[in-house]
Amino acid sequence: MEFNAYFLVFFSLLFMLQFSSCRITAPCSQTPYPQVCRHYINTNLLSTLDRHQRFAFRDLVLKVSMDQAIEAHQLVLSLNLNSLDADHNRAKGAWNDCLELYEDTVDKLNRSIGSTNALDVNTWLSASLTNQQTCQNGFKNLNIPSSHLQSFPNYVTLSTNLSKMLSNSLSIHKVSTSSSALHFSKQVRGRRRRLLSDAGFPEWVSAADRMLLQSISSGPNADMVVAQDGSGNYKSISEAVDAAYKLQGGATKRFVIHVKAGVYRENIEIKKTMKNIMFIGDGIDATIVTGNENVQDGSTTYRSATFGATGDGFIAQDMTFENTAGPQKYQAVALRSGSDHSVFYRCSFKGYQDTLYVYSQRQFYRDCDIYGTIDFIFGDATVVLQNCNIYARKPMNNQVNTVTAQARTDPNENTGIVIHNSRITAAEQGSFKTYLGRPWKKYSRTVIMNSNLDGLINPAGWFPWSGSFALSTLYYGEYMNSGAGAGTGGRVNWPGYRVITSAVEAGKFTVGNFLAGDSWIPGTGVPYTAGL
Repeated sequence: MEFNAYFLVFFSLLFMLQFSSCRITAPCSQTPYPQVCRHYINTNLLSTLDRHQRFAFRDLVLKVSMDQAIEAHQLVLSLNLNSLDADHNRAKGAWNDCLELYEDTVDKLNRSIGSTNALDVNTWLSASLTNQQTCQNGFKNLNIPSSHLQSFPNYVTLSTNLSKMLSNSLSIHKVSTSSSALHFSKQVRGRRRRLLSDAGFPEWVSAADRMLLQSISSGPNADMVVAQDGSGNYKSISEAVDAAYKLQGGATKRFVIHVKAGVYRENIEIKKTMKNIMFIGDGIDATIVTGNENVQDGSTTYRSATFGATGDGFIAQDMTFENTAGPQKYQAVALRSGSDHSVFYRCSFKGYQDTLYVYSQRQFYRDCDIYGTIDFIFGDATVVLQNCNIYARKPMNNQVNTVTAQARTDPNENTGIVIHNSRITAAEQGSFKTYLGRPWKKYSRTVIMNSNLDGLINPAGWFPWSGSFALSTLYYGEYMNSGAGAGTGGRVNWPGYRVITSAVEAGKFTVGNFLAGDSWIPGTGVPYTAGL
């Protein structure tokens, strides 16, 4: 009888767990946090091995991580919000964020267990780690009496351990998939140049969706029309989204909503249960979704978004998303996307600090305009912005502009911000310091290539977050850029910064390779062409 490699790994592990004195010491020693790995695997899963014999070691660690996420969700749920003062809106917002994010994490970990798609699992684990960090950030600076948060100390410990288990999961997943990814990369090497559709969309955008994206207006193709003048099915986007949720009923078929020209003062959330939703407007600055939620007035950064998309496969075309809170209100998001395989085509994003929140998973922006001041393209998605116009606005007098703030917390995440074949320039006349980015988290990764950088870019190029934090662990790269601000002679000398001179190295960050999760994870998408 022949056993495939998957079951061979499992039975080897089972033998080690049952008969070896060191039990799982060897596998756990290869993770970033071996003590946490040994503790949770030994105490929680030894008794369940008989019920999960189909799981290999990776899936055992994923199961523990999922159990921890469930427990953290229950702890947050048990916090007594009735005892909080009415002024603690941010605490209530952080609580709501955490409930949503832990539910999403449990779902992603559950989908990862037993999955053989390396790219999907890496994306889901990276997103789970992002969820965890976002929840932690929301609670970190709360000024609430300890008597109101009796479970909070337990939550802090559990939350820290969950983050470590997710990092362990990413590490184990990388090891378990590296050989199969190498085989895949050899298979696709010869066909990469044919993955680009004539319209310039990734191949994971279906032929039907490409036709919709290429159409001028959505009139006859729309399932629903929103128009303020009453000529559509609904007058507000919120009403249309509620109706679409009921009509779609969890179906996977693309559901198209045409939003006619107008200014829609609404806060919209496309929840994770709403998959394959598509919005088509009447053009940039014709169809506008606007709001002014912000951190200064009590919102969390996550919840401040005028428009949030979480459901997979979200597409938007010919629309403007804006947050008008202004620079004095600090974090105020125009659009937040945590939608896997989301596409934004011919859209505009207007704000100041934290305009475009590329929150998590795989995203593609084409022919878009992004306006802002501080960290105005930020988050932990695997994202490429291609052929976009990036406009730096005038900040407050005591501020400097930073275009990006990427938030990768673990070296095994497949995330990063790539700006390709785009333009970075000033939105208005004036002299103000502007940098390409700064490291929000330890392994921040941003690459700018084949783009035109205007003279407003400071010669140093990049700005520190705080002292020497992340300067040796980040990955910041520039490749073949042009313009008055593209000279690299005066750039920072950080260990993590590099001028990319190799087309092979730069090729890792093309749409085809980067959205596929590098060469060791199977993937699809638009690859680079000759000369990038």
